[in-house]
Amino acid sequence: MPAAERILLRPVTMGLLLQSLLLLLLLLLCCCLRPAAAFPKGCYPSEEEGLKTFRCSNARLTEVPRDIPNDTNKLYLDSNRIPFLPRDAFRDLPLLLELDLSHNAIASVESGAFRGLAEHLHSLDLSSNRLVSVSKDAFSNLKAKVNLSNNPWLCDCRLQELVRTVELVAGSSGGIVCDSSVQEEHVGKAFLQVIADTDFCNVYKKTTDIAMLVTMFGWFAMVISYLVYYVRQNQEDARRHLEYLKSLPSKQRRSEESSTISTVV
Repeated sequence: MPAAERILLRPVTMGLLLQSLLLLLLLLLCCCLRPAAAFPKGCYPSEEEGLKTFRCSNARLTEVPRDIPNDTNKLYLDSNRIPFLPRDAFRDLPLLLELDLSHNAIASVESGAFRGLAEHLHSLDLSSNRLVSVSKDAFSNLKAKVNLSNNPWLCDCRLQELVRTVELVAGSSGGIVCDSSVQEEHVGKAFLQVIADTDFCNVYKKTTDIAMLVTMFGWFAMVISYLVYYVRQNQEDARRHLEYLKSLPSKQRRSEESSTISTVV
């Protein structure tokens, strides 16, 4: 190729190379920025001790974020304003090992909120929320160690069943205190201390049985009263009719007496 042609082609080649490099840089920037832009404000991914972590602490969240990477191992949603946990709130996080929901405003947990986490989750922190009563079904099949301390618990059969269903974090049981109770003398006491002497579910069962017995006795008394009234009323009607028959002429009286006797029998 003549030298003149090579000189002419050199700027064109350089221009193409520069364009390719610019396109490559733009693609890299897009790939790097796209995941970060999808995260809620105050949330960011990281890696801690070889585990993929997603932190949303103090992010002013009012619900569980939807755009959490599904390969997350540790999720921190602590110190936010989340009021409740809906069904399937974490169903897209099959590799989650630790879940921190402490210091929120959680007052209710729907059944199935932790569905999909039973196989891998080993730590669940629900301390310092607003939980008063939660069904044990919300934690069904969950093998994680759970922290339920520092909540305004109602001490009753429901809480007793919940505590016996989950495995509590070591040392956290003393923080489960009766903020209210079906028995006033238990308020302010540690729940495990209370159930050492009181079986709330047994008391509830006895109360239910007594209520059923009282209801059955009431119905039985009503039936007996009605039968007694019915018999007495019929006897009174029969007596009056016999007295009436006695006042009739003899032939008519005999025929009507026989019909009255047959009716009474």
